[in-house]
Amino acid sequence: MPESQSPLDRFRLDGKVAIVTGASSGLGVAFAHGLAAVGADVVLAARRMERLEAVRGDVEALGRRCLAVRTDVASPEDCTRVVQDAMEAFGHVDVLVNNAGIATAVPATRESPEQFRQVIEVNLNGSYWMAQACGRVMQPGSSIVNIGSVLGSTTAGLPQAAYAASKAAIIGLTRDLAQQWTGRKGIRVNALAPGFFPSEMTDEYPEGYLNMMMVRVPAGRAGDPQELVPPLIFLAGDASSYVTGVVLPVDGGLLTT
Repeated sequence: MPESQSPLDRFRLDGKVAIVTGASSGLGVAFAHGLAAVGADVVLAARRMERLEAVRGDVEALGRRCLAVRTDVASPEDCTRVVQDAMEAFGHVDVLVNNAGIATAVPATRESPEQFRQVIEVNLNGSYWMAQACGRVMQPGSSIVNIGSVLGSTTAGLPQAAYAASKAAIIGLTRDLAQQWTGRKGIRVNALAPGFFPSEMTDEYPEGYLNMMMVRVPAGRAGDPQELVPPLIFLAGDASSYVTGVVLPVDGGLLTT
């Protein structure tokens, strides 16, 4: 990193290419917009192509190049293909945001094997397949940001064994890949652990659940998706060049209670 680079410059991603999974809605859209706003070209990956096209229009309106690729991260072949498409379009991949995720809220005695496996396939395995595909082409100075959850470290009153297990596993995956790749490949691997943020997932929560949970949040409110974007940009670029293997909670203080 150039010594003359100013602190603010280190938050820029000019010339970088970022892949965002789960980019068709919610936090993925906010991440794509935020990365483009600080200079990155963006590859959007998700299953719902029509929604990806709308997000691509937003990114291009910010003056950045954008590629939308229909991707099911539970498929290793899809993960390999989106990285190959990114390399063909842009020549390099510098940032991966492993954001795709699903959840169930089923009592453990009634959750089917299919329900449990599907959550693990997307949240854990999908993050690994994407990291693996990117790790094969990323150059030194690249960054992987896994999107975990505070539910990997605490419980929150709903029966979410599959989701909690997948997010706890993201913590271990992040630390192991950081250990493997930071020194040998120059690829940093970190994770964000969001607390309660509005999303398609929280739209499915029982009525009144979020309000009830706010008593555990010192900030006294749910987060705004835009409050996750600056921490993501920090972990994605040179601002965090000496940070790896870290799980950063962005939770209004939930994990302190």
